Amino acid sequence: MRKGEETRTRLLDVAEAAVLAKGFGATSIDELIAETGITKSGFFYHFRDKNELAKALLERYIENDERIYDEIFSRAHELSDDPLQAFLLGLKLLSELLSDLPNGHPGCLVATMCTQERAFDREIQEINRQAALMWRRRFGGMFRDIMRHYRPREALDADQLADMVSTVIEGGIVISKALKEPKSLPDQLLVFRTFVRMLFQPIAQA
Repeated sequence: MRKGEETRTRLLDVAEAAVLAKGFGATSIDELIAETGITKSGFFYHFRDKNELAKALLERYIENDERIYDEIFSRAHELSDDPLQAFLLGLKLLSELLSDLPNGHPGCLVATMCTQERAFDREIQEINRQAALMWRRRFGGMFRDIMRHYRPREALDADQLADMVSTVIEGGIVISKALKEPKSLPDQLLVFRTFVRMLFQPIAQA
């Protein structure tokens, strides 16, 4: 990695930690400069302003989340051809991954920036919206595949269930931080896994 790329990555790492700890508005360019040891002109070489920094943070965060989901659920589908069993296995693998984080999940930038929407321009708001829709499409597709083989015991929509995945993860992050119990997030994923397993029954063959 070239020095310029290393500096940019370091700035994003420091900024992400600060934003998750205290919010975007309370994170100043001056503190990022001080912590990374670069000049102000060095900062503006990489990012035109704070909104451009926010965009870079979001895009990197979303890309990393997508990579993790791709790896975990691809692995689950390699282990089982049954869509329900593959999804349940994916949730178990995700729970195990989150359990291995020494201090728990650091937080979700998408959720953090959504709650501070007024601080951002429309481009940032649209990136947030598209991220939520992307996760709805990802998990909604999995639930639609499950519903071709299993009937839900309650009349629930695939997209509603997809949004519930994000809700459980984001809510689990919040409760684990509030209680200072890192295990709460992976535990909530396992509770959701139990709910999904109980929700579906095989479609009777004619």
